Parts: sequence; C-alpha cells; structure tokens
Amino acid sequence: MFRGSIVALVTPMHADGEVDDASLKRLVDFHVAEGTTAIVSVGTTGESATLDEDEHCAVIRRTVELAAGRIPVIAGTGANATREAIVLTRCAKNAGADAALLVTPYYNKPTQEGLYLHHKAIAEAVDIPQILYNVPGRTACDMLPSTVARLARIAGIVGVKEATGDLSRVKAIRESCGDGFAIYSGDDASACESMLRGADGVISVTSNLAPRQMQAMCEAALNGDRERALAINLTLEPLHRDLFVQSNPIPVKWAVAELGLCSKGIRLPLTWLSDDCHDRVRQAMARAGLL
Repeated sequence: MFRGSIVALVTPMHADGEVDDASLKRLVDFHVAEGTTAIVSVGTTGESATLDEDEHCAVIRRTVELAAGRIPVIAGTGANATREAIVLTRCAKNAGADAALLVTPYYNKPTQEGLYLHHKAIAEAVDIPQILYNVPGRTACDMLPSTVARLARIAGIVGVKEATGDLSRVKAIRESCGDGFAIYSGDDASACESMLRGADGVISVTSNLAPRQMQAMCEAALNGDRERALAINLTLEPLHRDLFVQSNPIPVKWAVAELGLCSKGIRLPLTWLSDDCHDRVRQAMARAGLL
C-alpha cells in the first residue's frame, strides 16, 4: 500500500460554495510536483458532510481524472448508513480510485459488532482496497483495536487511519494485525512519533500547505532517523496545532487560499476563518517557511 505523507485534500470552492474545478486541478498538480504520496479525495477535510451524493462522486471522479495516474487517489466513501457507504464505495471503484477510506458511522453510535458487520458488508460488496478510519472525536464512535484486528482478516480491508492520537494503539494494532496491514496516523500532532513506532504514514491536514516538508519528515521517520524527523517536525508543530484553531477544514481552507492555491469558498454550516484567527495561522505558516 502507500507509505508516507498522504494529503487529506480540501475540496476547493468558489465564494458561492460551488466546487472550483480550476483550483482542484491546481491542487492536484501541486501535490504531484511536491512529492506527496497519495491524495485522499472528499474525506473529512474535503467537506464530505456538505456534498450531496452526486457531488461526492463527481469530485472523486474528477480528482482521479486530474491525477491521471501520476499520484494514487484514495476516495473518502464512509457514511453513517451502510447502504450509502456501499453506493459511494462503488462510485469510487467505478471512477478508478486506488482505494477507499471509510470513516466509522457517525451519530448512530453502533456497537463494536455493528462496526464489524458494517465494514464487512462494504468489503464484501465492493472489490476495492479499503482503509478503516477511526476518529471518535468527530463521530462519537470509537473502533477498538480488537475490532480492527477482526476486520483485518477480511479480504479487501488493508489498513486503518487511527486518529485518536493514542500512540499505544499503533503497537496494539501492529501486534494484532501484522506487518502487512497498513497503519496511518490521522493526527498530525502525533504522526511523527506514530511512524517512529511503526505506523506507515499519515493522512494529513498539514500536507495541504507543506507537502514537501511533511513528506521529508515521513521519509526520515520511516527510515528510523529520529533526529532528522523530529527536527523537521519541529517547524511544522505550529501548523499541526493552529490548523485546528477552529473546526477543520476552516483554518486549512483559509490558509490554502492565502497561498493562492484555491478560491475563498466553504459551505455552511462551516464558515470562513474568523478575523481574530488570521494572525495566528499566518504565524504558523511563517514558522514552516511558507510565507
């Protein structure tokens, strides 16, 4: 599978909230040029919750077209209804995506058995590599390492994005799932240490702004070069922190627009970054050498 820095790509929009195709092309080209390992299209950072089903599929399809085989595309296809997740995952496969990323069903608060049966049903319905995504801070649903281990035995389920920031889970998942099962950090702040402890990469918000630095940090960490990895990560820590000064993807969309890579657009109920946060995010960008 994929190793290194995987960008959780923003979905660029015009001021009226419509998807900005020209900026999407600019972003895909940017990540190809900067050496990003792969793109996640329409994940949480890509505002999956505010796109309707047709738009969701259209953005995945367009991202695959723009990537044109130059960079792998992982489609965000999770939903809180199993049937909807199957529809979106089929869409990703038909669009030519390289894999699908499926967040745990949000709001419903399923049991661990419900999580197992949900992901099992999707894997059996759609023949595409599937990465589990655990982010209880957003979903109010925590997929335990024991459930990940059960799911890892199902054909087609190839990895997990673990976004709790709990470093002990890297060890627990690796021991129970083996080296062939991919583990990705979903928390930029702890991603460096996660890779030093055996994770395979990070699905990153920070990579939207600093893809080359994130990839260099990942390569150092994956090669076991702790000193170099930590040194690079030190310059990125303000971004890891301040890109969450308001709810993701509010700060990162503002910052990407500041770099001239996309238009100033976001969809309700999300709002544009508050004026009193601008200086804080700019300072983090400057610390990373982006301004």
